[in-house]
Amino acid sequence: MSRRLGLWRQADFRNLWLGTTMTLFGGQVAAVALPLTAALTLHASPAELGVLSAMAFVPYLLMSLHVGVWFDRRAKRRTLVVVDLCRAAVLAVVPVAAWTGRLDIGLLLAVAFGAGVCEVVADIGGLSFLPFVVARDDIAEGNSKLELSNSAATVSGGSIGGLAVQLLTAPFAMLFNVVTALLSAACVSRIRAPESPPPVAEDAGMLRAIKEGARFVTGHPVIRALVSTTLVFNLFTYMIEPIFILFMTRQLDLHPFVIGLIFSSSGVGSLIGALIATSLARRLGYGPVIVSAIAVAVVTAFLVPLAAVLPGPLAVADLVVMHVLDAASIIVYNVNQRTLRTTLTPAALQGRMNASIRLVVMGVAPLGTLAGGFLGGSIGLVPTLVAAAFGLLLALIPIGTSRVPRLRALRDLEAVPETVA
Repeated sequence: MSRRLGLWRQADFRNLWLGTTMTLFGGQVAAVALPLTAALTLHASPAELGVLSAMAFVPYLLMSLHVGVWFDRRAKRRTLVVVDLCRAAVLAVVPVAAWTGRLDIGLLLAVAFGAGVCEVVADIGGLSFLPFVVARDDIAEGNSKLELSNSAATVSGGSIGGLAVQLLTAPFAMLFNVVTALLSAACVSRIRAPESPPPVAEDAGMLRAIKEGARFVTGHPVIRALVSTTLVFNLFTYMIEPIFILFMTRQLDLHPFVIGLIFSSSGVGSLIGALIATSLARRLGYGPVIVSAIAVAVVTAFLVPLAAVLPGPLAVADLVVMHVLDAASIIVYNVNQRTLRTTLTPAALQGRMNASIRLVVMGVAPLGTLAGGFLGGSIGLVPTLVAAAFGLLLALIPIGTSRVPRLRALRDLEAVPETVA
């Protein structure tokens, strides 16, 4: 019985899992409410939605590397609690501005940027905190269970977000995010795991510390291949994101509640992916599973523009199937590639490793969203979706030509050199 419970028996991990669940739950509501506030309340154009999506990711470009050094040098738990409180304050601006009649696209852009700053810190900090909350041998299980929190939030967050938008209007649906951010702060504050990584010397200098982390990421052949594939995948995925809401509201004429149900179907896929990710890797090997998972995610992108030529109910069913397959494969990919990354990285470099990777793979998001918004407004929504789907095929090249497909067990990592000449 205790073996089945695994990490659920550990209070610190339970609190980390609950805090993550609260944050992701609110994030799924925001994924519906924030763009719908722009599209329905403020009647934003495709270009404006592209800029709105980009603003949430600009902080990854501006501060990822510095945040990584910060987390390698200082206590992670305290910082994560503070950032949750800041996130609650930032997101509360939207309903307050709507209530006072001062909501406009400029304010929405500022909120998206502020929430993005909080997301950078929470994202890098959460990834870097896990190895200090659980034992090294439990990292794969920890990643899988944290992805379960993602699926649990997605299952409920998308549908409840759509319902909240329909009942309360989009700006006031953001109150869910305020509450979940406060609950996350309460959970994380209860973690008592000691943090004692080999310290980064304060006199080493910020630039030197950043370079050390970047050299590790770019020098390791396995991590470099994973980062390259994720970079290309994210670039073209984020081309789809800003126009996907417009595609559903204007091209398919779907109601907010139906849109919420479509988004929530990702939760079903996430749940499936989280449940099978570690068992698939044990049976088939980490490398083959990682490559197969990203290949499935790439192929499912073609189902999005397909919905444009299908009748209403079939179009909705097509998008639901797409979200289930896409989410399941991405979760399987993320759980296993994060396990490889974390296992390969020394404790003193966890923050900078995650920060360097986040800078690259999330830093391309503004480029993708801006390109998607621009192309959506110039050549049309469906042609842009088709172009992005073909672009995603390029993501298979770096990982397919690397050592990753040949890695079957974590012990195989011992034969992979840390750096290349």
